[in-house]
Amino acid sequence: MMCGAPSATQPATAEIQAVADQVKAQLEEKENKKFSLFKAVEFKNQVVAGRNFFIKVQVDDEEFVHLRVFESLPHENKPPALASYQTNKARHDELSYF
Repeated sequence: MMCGAPSATQPATAEIQAVADQVKAQLEEKENKKFSLFKAVEFKNQVVAGRNFFIKVQVDDEEFVHLRVFESLPHENKPPALASYQTNKARHDELSYF
């Protein structure tokens, strides 16, 4: 993978689920809504001055959200941050680079 270019879409891993779980509360606060289902299904990543993760998360039987999560460099000692998100996505919607 080239620095700055997003990776190909890949199935979510336990690491990606952990990243999604770390920003779940941030999304719930922004949406003023609790998600009982929060399952990462696929992702892309991008190396920048840290890493961006683009994660498709299932939040209901037929509803998905796309998250952009920024993970800073290790020496900065900061938790992952929800940079942006898109709601009302479907299973077939391509995970966008936003």
